[in-house]
Amino acid sequence: MKIAFFSYKSYDKEWFNKTNVDFGFEFKYFRVALDEETVAYAKDSDAVCVFVNDKLNREIIEKLHSYGIKLIVLRCAGFNNVDLEAAQEFGISVRRVPAYSPEAVAEHAVALIMTLNRKIHRAYGRVRDGNFSLSRLTGFNVNGKTVGVVGTGKIGMMFANIMKGFGCNILLYDKYPNKAYETEGVRYVELTELLKSSDIVSLHCPLTPETSHLMNQYTFSLLKDGAMLVNTSRGGLINTRAAIDALKSHKLGYLAMDVYEMEEGLFFNNLSDTIINDDLISRLLAFPNVLITSHQAFFTVEALEQIAAVTLGNIKDFVEGKNSDNEVKL
Repeated sequence: MKIAFFSYKSYDKEWFNKTNVDFGFEFKYFRVALDEETVAYAKDSDAVCVFVNDKLNREIIEKLHSYGIKLIVLRCAGFNNVDLEAAQEFGISVRRVPAYSPEAVAEHAVALIMTLNRKIHRAYGRVRDGNFSLSRLTGFNVNGKTVGVVGTGKIGMMFANIMKGFGCNILLYDKYPNKAYETEGVRYVELTELLKSSDIVSLHCPLTPETSHLMNQYTFSLLKDGAMLVNTSRGGLINTRAAIDALKSHKLGYLAMDVYEMEEGLFFNNLSDTIINDDLISRLLAFPNVLITSHQAFFTVEALEQIAAVTLGNIKDFVEGKNSDNEVKL
């Protein structure tokens, strides 16, 4: 089985090569993302292995079909970058890693909250410069605050449990609520109530047409004045222009993001010696109450190990003609 591996980084190659010892697949590694110009690299392969910013629209999927590709394996949970209708039409199976160390993402969301609240990132820079002043480093106690969790899958509930351990009151919202999750201090509410009542709102839902720009001018207006918003899920959940307006008006008190709706071409790359032409992220970076990390919430040893194992297991199941719960269908 020959697999064309797109958008690879050194850590991908390390973990997939290590795990592949038990599988014996043949990988062709390409640093470039999969798009209209690079799809030809998949010729003579049986499958493609892709990540969050690789493009799999109808045109590219049709090209993959013409090369004889029968399988698309996503080494991530999200699949909003795949035209599932086209994949089904051309008989290409799509398989993903639905849950890789949910603890990793949940813990990163908590790290963002604590860093932004207690201004650890600013204090670190000050102390290294010999500035030991506490001026403008005031935070707030997380204990006793109301935390709204939007999306109650594995990651969302892991995050909720951690925040409950801080002594927070937890509000949940999900289109498909699981009442079994409700315990003392944890309950489901409508999204409008969650936004109006929460001191901290954390997004843990997938990006779909329905959730695209879930946080927009209207939903930002519902927030408590000075609330914190955290997004470790998908960048497209937040309308960036609306977020900037909410920050400028002081409606939004804090914004922490590990994802960004226009992150393609930015995240996972070292652009320190170049001029960033994206005016929106440049504006966000200028706010003292904004903290951005570059899609690293998943990035733990445990998660990388699981991503490689599940991805290669998905390929093995396909080769052996086995059905899989990890297959994404319409």
